[in-house]
Amino acid sequence: MPVLENATWVLILWAAIAYLIGSVPFGLIVTRAMGLADPRTLGSGNIGATNVLRTGSKLAGASTLILDAAKGAVAVLAARLFAGEDAAQIAALAAFVGHCYPVWLRFTGGKGVATFLGVLLALIWPVGLLTCATWIAAVALSRISSVGALTAAVLSSGWMLLLARPDTLAVGLLMTVLMFWRHRQNLARLRAGTEPRLGQCP
Repeated sequence: MPVLENATWVLILWAAIAYLIGSVPFGLIVTRAMGLADPRTLGSGNIGATNVLRTGSKLAGASTLILDAAKGAVAVLAARLFAGEDAAQIAALAAFVGHCYPVWLRFTGGKGVATFLGVLLALIWPVGLLTCATWIAAVALSRISSVGALTAAVLSSGWMLLLARPDTLAVGLLMTVLMFWRHRQNLARLRAGTEPRLGQCP
């Protein structure tokens, strides 16, 4: 954990701001703007980039991925700019939670992969880059989105330790645990050998 330099109310304020930023449902906004099917009616039923891709639009999927990552990065960078490192780490976790459980959609959101990558890129960019590379490599080798996400989440903590940033480990581990919880159905399908590959529906 970072040294807590801000008053509790400041950290709570930035947690709330970051949560609201993370709650913006870009998957739903993008598909509606492009006249596509509601992603909540497809595949896994969530609003993340992988499920948006099931609308048949690669542009929509890519746009959702970028915007979901960007909102996480914006939350972290804004908190760091105005309140410092402790607020940035609180904001990272809050933005991630906001994406997974958005207040605007009755707390039913995405699985957090893009936002996870975005907050890591803003929080510690070398760790973010290594985690992105891990995600890309794991997806390329397995052709399974959830394998890439979970592999990247697990190894992100290792990258933090390797790059001598143990102060971020608590936040990283909390996000990793939540990532696994959000992917619990994927894990069940992986154990059963029924997890779909990219381009397939579950």
